[in-house]
Amino acid sequence: MKLPSSMSIEIQLTGCLLIIPHITDLEIYMEISLVLLVIIRYTLLCYAACEAPLVLELGGYIYGQNCMFVVNDWHASLVPVLLAAKYRPYGVYKDSRSILVIHNLAHQGVEPASTYPDLGLPPEWYGALEWVFPEWARRHALDKGEAVNFLKGAVVTADRIVTVSKGYSWEVTTAEGGQGLNELLSSRKSVLNGIVNGIDINDWNPATDKCIPCHYSVDDLSGKAKCKGALQKELGLPIRPDVPLIGFIGRLDYQKGIDLIQLIIPDLMREDVQFVMLGSGDPELEDWMRSTESIFKDKFRGWVGFSVPVSHRITAGCDILLMPSRFEPCGLNQLYAMQYGTVPVVHATGGLRDTVENFNPFGENGEQGTGWAFAPLTTENMLWTLRTAISTYREHKSSWEGLMKRGMSKDFTWDHAAEQYEQIFQWAFIDRPYVM
Repeated sequence: MKLPSSMSIEIQLTGCLLIIPHITDLEIYMEISLVLLVIIRYTLLCYAACEAPLVLELGGYIYGQNCMFVVNDWHASLVPVLLAAKYRPYGVYKDSRSILVIHNLAHQGVEPASTYPDLGLPPEWYGALEWVFPEWARRHALDKGEAVNFLKGAVVTADRIVTVSKGYSWEVTTAEGGQGLNELLSSRKSVLNGIVNGIDINDWNPATDKCIPCHYSVDDLSGKAKCKGALQKELGLPIRPDVPLIGFIGRLDYQKGIDLIQLIIPDLMREDVQFVMLGSGDPELEDWMRSTESIFKDKFRGWVGFSVPVSHRITAGCDILLMPSRFEPCGLNQLYAMQYGTVPVVHATGGLRDTVENFNPFGENGEQGTGWAFAPLTTENMLWTLRTAISTYREHKSSWEGLMKRGMSKDFTWDHAAEQYEQIFQWAFIDRPYVM
C-alpha cells in the first residue's frame, strides 16, 4: 500500500504547526513517525486542556480562567508549562493553579532534544524541559545525551506536586527512588505531598461483588471459606480449607520482584501451602510459571494473562497476598486484599509501607496490624515473613481473624482521598502561581 507521494500531514496547534514530511512507503512512515505521533497526541491533549475552559459552556456559562488543572504524569505535563509560558505572561489564567500528580516516576516522557521546536513553546523555555543523559546511558561516543523531559517541565512549573502515597513522596527525593529528578523534587519539598489512591467499593466489595461465588462481610466471614474452596476447585488444586493459599496478582516484570519469587519457590513448596499467580509480561517469566505448575501440580498454579473476574476470585479466595515489589508508588492490590479479608505480605516500600500495618500481637491495646511489611527486600526476609504468616494462620486462628477484620475495617475509599485532595487545592490557591 502506498501513500500519494505529494501527501503531507499538517496539524495546527495553538501557536504551533507540526508537519510530517512527504512519505511514500506506509511501513517506513509507521516506523519513523510512531514516536512523533505519540508526542503530537499528548501535545494536542495539553493544548486542548488549556483552551477548553476558555470556550466550553457549562450550565450556560463559559467555565472561565479561575480553575484548577490536575495534571496526571508526563502525558499531561505540558499543561503547567503552557500556563506559565504562553498564558500567564498575557494575563490569562493568572488566577488558575496546576497540580502535578505522579503515579510512577519511572515514566517521564523523555524525547530527543530535536522535539522541542515542535512543541510550540518559546525558545527561552527550553531549560524547563532540558534533560541530559549521563555518559553511561548514551548510545555512542558522539551522542551528547541531549533530550527534553516532559515530566521535568511539570515538576519545574506546577504549583503543587502530589505523589500517590506519603512514602513515595519521600522516596522520589532520594537518589535511589528519584529516577534522576531527586534533586529537583527535593528543591520543591515545600509543595510536595503524598495521598494514597482510593478504591471503588462499588467494584471491590465482598458483600456485593458479582465476580465471586459467595458474599461475605466483616460481620460474617463464612463466605470467604466458600470462596477459597471454589477457587481451589476452579484451579484444579486439592480442596483443603486447612492449607494456606497464597496469591500474587500483577505484571511479570523486575519492578514487581518476580525474580525473587522464583528464587524462593523451591523452599516455599516444601511447606504445606498452595500458591497461585495471575499475570503477564516477560515471556521468560510466563514460561517459568507454566513449568513451575507442571512441577508442583498439587501446590502451584500460574494463570498467564489477566482477567478482572479471576483477579476478584483470587483476592477473595486467598488467605495471603504476596507483593514483593522493589518499588511501589501506591499499590492497589494490597488495598483490595484487605477489603476482602486477605492478609497482605509486602515489601515495605512506597504505598505498601503506608497502607500495611505490621502485625503486633503485643500492642498497647491488644493485637494490632493488618499484615506484614518486611525490609530489606531479600529472599531470606521474604521467606521468613511468609513462614511467620503461615504459622500464624495455622496456630493462632483468633489472631488471624483479627488481622482479617482490622484490614476489612480500614477506610481506603476515594472519599477519604478526596478530602486530602481538597486540602491540597486550598493550599494551591493560597500560594502565588508559578511565574518564570
